[in-house]
Amino acid sequence: MSDSTGKPDDLKNTSTASGDKDATFVETALLLGGKSQEEAKKTGTIDRADDEVELLFADQYQTHNSPIHRAVWDRSFPSEAFQITLPEADGQMEKVFSKSMEVVATHQKNGTHYTKEGKVTRELFDDLGAAGYWGLLVEKKYGGQEVPFQIFSRFLTRMATLNPTIAGLGSVHGCIGAVDPLMTFGNEEQKQRFLPLLASGERLSAFALTEPGAGSDLTALQTVAEADGDDYLITGEKLFITNAILGRVIGLVCKIDGKASVFIVQLPEEENDQFRITKYGLYALKHSYNNGLVFNKFRVPKENLLQIENGDGLTIAYHGLNRGRVALCANAAGTIRLMLANTLPWAHYRETYGLPIDQRELVRRRLGMMAAYITACDAMTEWCGGILDQGYRGEMECIIAKVFGSEAQKEVAIELFMKTHGGRSFLHGHLFGDNVHEFLAPCIYEGEGEMLSMAFLKSLIKKHGKDFYEPIGKALQNAGIKQPNPLNPSHLIALRHAAIPYVKWRVGESLSWPAKAEFPNIPDSLKDYVEFASERLQHSRLEADNLMRKFQLALADRQCAMANISAVIQDQVVMLVTCLFAAKTGNEQQIAAAAVLAQHLKNRISGQRPNGKYFRAITKLGESILDDSSNFVAGIEPEEIMMPYK
Repeated sequence: MSDSTGKPDDLKNTSTASGDKDATFVETALLLGGKSQEEAKKTGTIDRADDEVELLFADQYQTHNSPIHRAVWDRSFPSEAFQITLPEADGQMEKVFSKSMEVVATHQKNGTHYTKEGKVTRELFDDLGAAGYWGLLVEKKYGGQEVPFQIFSRFLTRMATLNPTIAGLGSVHGCIGAVDPLMTFGNEEQKQRFLPLLASGERLSAFALTEPGAGSDLTALQTVAEADGDDYLITGEKLFITNAILGRVIGLVCKIDGKASVFIVQLPEEENDQFRITKYGLYALKHSYNNGLVFNKFRVPKENLLQIENGDGLTIAYHGLNRGRVALCANAAGTIRLMLANTLPWAHYRETYGLPIDQRELVRRRLGMMAAYITACDAMTEWCGGILDQGYRGEMECIIAKVFGSEAQKEVAIELFMKTHGGRSFLHGHLFGDNVHEFLAPCIYEGEGEMLSMAFLKSLIKKHGKDFYEPIGKALQNAGIKQPNPLNPSHLIALRHAAIPYVKWRVGESLSWPAKAEFPNIPDSLKDYVEFASERLQHSRLEADNLMRKFQLALADRQCAMANISAVIQDQVVMLVTCLFAAKTGNEQQIAAAAVLAQHLKNRISGQRPNGKYFRAITKLGESILDDSSNFVAGIEPEEIMMPYK
């Protein structure tokens, strides 16, 4: 698509032979660890798809050169990779943003945003299209706005403060729907045919991947396409597909001769013998359309098949997920703002024992924690969006954004927002009562949190495993040794060549000390946290290696241990990024929020209990928000207090 300078579109169709069927590192490890051929093969299929996604990016932007990988494995900390820039939207972009917000606000004021069934109206969809909302990520030559992803993500946060569903649908359409597959993998004819329709909103999009038996295990896909003249006939069932209704354009994953493939499919305007929609009750996504799709020899032209030189349909599916994960974090930043904006009036109003609860330390702590989570979600959104715009794959970074944002939203909803509002939380019409499932469901979207945490660790240790552990494993296999014993001379002889590189690496680690990271212009209140996070990230390579050495070929079965160390590393990254973001803004309230968030994560990492200093800091932050909340909730109209008693 372009050269390898690493700009946002610098994906390259390399001729490197990733498409061969040699066993991947993960597949080899599973076979050596005694797993069945079937499990190893299926896991190897996923691992191979991951390798093929890597090859879409220039070497310097692949995972082994990503900021987090370098922060853990390099001997010197890559400080420059964690610097955050805050680009501004140009006049045309801001015009589209403002018009889109105005459209949603007007429909909400007039009560025309939802149908009687509570779904987004066609009129709102159309008016957003006229405003340019659906084309934000589409190139200008196809009728879009071509907004950089970092700025797009930031705008989703703004939209979420007004309507989280519309913000979410912007991500579904542009990130994980048909737009990204077409922009990245479509040929010119396909782009010319579909992208103008998607940019204008004449056709909205979805991505049909999940099936009744294929969620986290994508090797279980059963939908198939069979050639029939100039067409393919598609048969199978998809489930939990957001934004999928009659007339939409979808990216459809199916198998052709056993190989995963992706078609751009125009759904018919009416159900027929070849296509029907399965409807079901779903607590989450109540304002959007989420349906099952059933295909029975559904005819699709061959020219709708996306072609990829090295890789398959899973490669295409994985590519757009990172953008969707950052968008989830951006949406969380806006949704938590909504909850904070609706907590403040209640805190002023509600009295217990003769005092408003905004005078209570626990309530002030909750307000301070909401602000801390908002700041962290903003930070991860900006940093990850910037990384993607630079051209990085961003797999590990975007996983952290998704996991942190969704878990923060869940905690705020349950532990801070609901508990402060008490029984009123469950009234019909209350923000919590009406949206509790919306607040919780992002923990599942784009990958369940702990599953993604294991994927994060696998990405982090993959190169280290290939470089050092795979040669040792193969030497053991060749020697017929199942349980190596360092006291057995024959075992040492068998490993003498394969183990030398690892021994040299480990000895080198014991004789060296990581160089201290350099971050200029950090406020005094954040310096210790920046130093703590960067140093701990450097030490994480030994913790990861110790885990690999302890469990060796059985590591894949140690899911709890993998998820645990992954969570610790993720917390270190969030701490560092949040502090650097707040320092960049220079805003005193955000700096205080970053310090609270950093201490909270440091306590979690080290297993320490909060002390008086921390409680004073977080309650002081809550008090400052009661005095001036404009840094976090400016422009948000809170809902009326329900069942007032004064």
